[in-house]
Amino acid sequence: MTATAPAPAPGPAPAPGSRSGDERLAPASLLRRLLGRPELGAVVGAAAVFVFFSFAAPSFLQASSLSTILYAASTIGIMAVPVALLMIGGEFDLSAGVMVTTAALVSSMFSYQMTANVWVGVGVSLLVTLAIGFFNGFMLTRTKLPSFIITLGTFLMLTGLNLGFTKLISGTVSTKGISDMEGFPSARALFASQWTFGAVTLKVTVLWWIALVAVATWILLRTRAGNWIFAVGGAADAARAVGVPVVKTRIGLYMGVALCAWISGQHILFSYDVVQSGEGVGNELLYIIAAVIGGCLLTGGYGSAIGAAVGAFIFGMTSNGIVYAQWNPDWFKFFLGAMLLLAVLLNAWVRKRAEAK
Repeated sequence: MTATAPAPAPGPAPAPGSRSGDERLAPASLLRRLLGRPELGAVVGAAAVFVFFSFAAPSFLQASSLSTILYAASTIGIMAVPVALLMIGGEFDLSAGVMVTTAALVSSMFSYQMTANVWVGVGVSLLVTLAIGFFNGFMLTRTKLPSFIITLGTFLMLTGLNLGFTKLISGTVSTKGISDMEGFPSARALFASQWTFGAVTLKVTVLWWIALVAVATWILLRTRAGNWIFAVGGAADAARAVGVPVVKTRIGLYMGVALCAWISGQHILFSYDVVQSGEGVGNELLYIIAAVIGGCLLTGGYGSAIGAAVGAFIFGMTSNGIVYAQWNPDWFKFFLGAMLLLAVLLNAWVRKRAEAK
């Protein structure tokens, strides 16, 4: 018989990250991690806009200008953050703009008509606004209609209610002043205060904005709810099959938009004391634009809160940079549309590069 050679002894296992090992275990390079971030395109765009207006408008770099830019960005950013989370979850909310006005109107008119402490009106406004968010999410999940249709209907209803109730109660299209009522100073301190440091004026909306971005980022990246949001936006049926509470996640996202609408509405009320019932129409598009510029996909399942914040900052720089450059403000919408298209193209290119690597 012919003897067979003994099998060779197994050698040491390949080290993780070596060429002979599983490439999925190799540590990702810094470039690869950066290309995988959805907000990369927005950051590049923000840097380009900043450099452009730095040369086009010398006053753009002044400290006082920075205050104005941050304030404009924060008023959009407070709403862009929850709208971004909603878009990551695969849905839209066309009622977000007028919901801000609704929140302000309810606070003002309830406080004035009931001659109550303004904090009572603020609390009632919170309940009403959250109920609107719940209504949007509940109708979406029960009817299976597209979120575009559901929230478009809510948008139209709120637009009519805002105007109709304001004229019915106040006799005009604006609310009565409540600045002399009890609780107004403390409510203004929370929602509309500001601090001056030399030539820089910091408004409280900037702090609200930063806090909301931090909380939303933590939810997306560090909690089970964040995984649910990405799963629902990526493939709702598959997410449901593995036990993700799709209905609760969608309702929670709409209530998150409502909560931030309440914050924005209180800021408007306690900043100006009087609220115009027709305000807010069209702002929902600005929130969506900021989220899309920040890297959120219209198809859902991809994006970040930080990207939405950067998108809002780009909006703040552009809207004020045109004024500082002394250009005709009629061109603002053109620049906004151009930025949207360029941002989408850049985000698509970045995502393809990330997938290729």
